[in-house]
Amino acid sequence: MTNYEFLGYGIWGLFVLFVILSFLKSVRIVNTQTAQIVERLGRYHMTLEQGFHVLIPFVDRVAATLDLREQTLDIDPQECFSKDEVQVEVDGVIYISVKDPVKATYGVTNFMYAAIQMAQTTTRSIIGTLDLDRLFEERDVISRRVVEALNSSGANWGIYVHRYEVKNIKPPKSVQGAMEKQVNSERERRAIVAQSEGDKTSRINTSEGLMREMINLSEGEMQKIINEAEGRAAEIRALGDATADSIETLAKSISQGGGNEALALEMSKQYMNLYAKVGSKKTQIILAADITQPEELINAMKIQTKLEI
Repeated sequence: MTNYEFLGYGIWGLFVLFVILSFLKSVRIVNTQTAQIVERLGRYHMTLEQGFHVLIPFVDRVAATLDLREQTLDIDPQECFSKDEVQVEVDGVIYISVKDPVKATYGVTNFMYAAIQMAQTTTRSIIGTLDLDRLFEERDVISRRVVEALNSSGANWGIYVHRYEVKNIKPPKSVQGAMEKQVNSERERRAIVAQSEGDKTSRINTSEGLMREMINLSEGEMQKIINEAEGRAAEIRALGDATADSIETLAKSISQGGGNEALALEMSKQYMNLYAKVGSKKTQIILAADITQPEELINAMKIQTKLEI
């Protein structure tokens, strides 16, 4: 075999190997949540979805392979100025996914870079409309407006922005110190207000307790006086009723036969008992009658009794 023949066989071998490799490359297996853009002779031809595909060698080629899963893109820190001209440093993160592989390939050169730039410019413009104090309160507003702006432009890029989150808002150190003092003073004010409110409530509760105690005591004293008065009235009524009954009974007894003599005898008995008690003690008593003449005293009592009856 001459050198020319050996060279010819070598060239044919390389050609066959090239053809085989080209056919092997024309066989495509696309994974789940992945899309491949196929061009035929330089023009868009089709989009390959998950599964097994065979292309025409030397005619079809895969121009781009896109991941359809949700992706996270970090937004680098950037300096922004608030409405009150305070410089702050802001960074964030966006979550996007490819919805139209064709637009994502041909609608923009690099959809990830474009989304990041759009998020940064929109964030700067929104922060420029807010004061520093509102920046920390309006994170949701910033996120919502950035998402709206990205989806408005992303429709032409074949992407969809799920959400945007502001990670950090860092004001200058001098402003941070002033904000910390403001926060501390506000906390102290709230503590003083809370303490004063508690003291006021305590005083009110104490005074109401004392007032109710005094009312209860006065009502108890009033009820006690009423009860005592009612008791004395009942006692007087009972004594009066008993005295009336006694007098009525005595009157009935006197009006009967021998009543005067019985009354005189009872009074003589009581008189003698009283005289015995007085005589047994060293006591000076002034009497309106002569006690040495008991018969006259008794006769006077009888006459007085008859006259009264």
